[in-house]
Amino acid sequence: MKTTLLEGKKPPKFDKHIIGNLLLDVATPDEVRQEKLLIGVRNDDGEIYRLIGATKHNSFMNAIEELFDLGLTDELQDSDEIREGCDAIFSEQ
Repeated sequence: MKTTLLEGKKPPKFDKHIIGNLLLDVATPDEVRQEKLLIGVRNDDGEIYRLIGATKHNSFMNAIEELFDLGLTDELQDSDEIREGCDAIFSEQ
């Protein structure tokens, strides 16, 4: 899986746990957006500051499980729609 921080967006305190718990390769925003499935993570200001891209559905589901384990909430959990270009959007709520 690939990840990138979006320019000008401030990472929240829990970001270090995402990096510590998920095996992610740092890539450019364009490279991450080319992945089949995208996860967005919101900061304290409600902005998506990090993108995580997964090629395989299995990797995507593993990432989602890890983010839930960190106590984050997926605002698209009960929806099949893509929002802001993401298949899942996690935040601390």
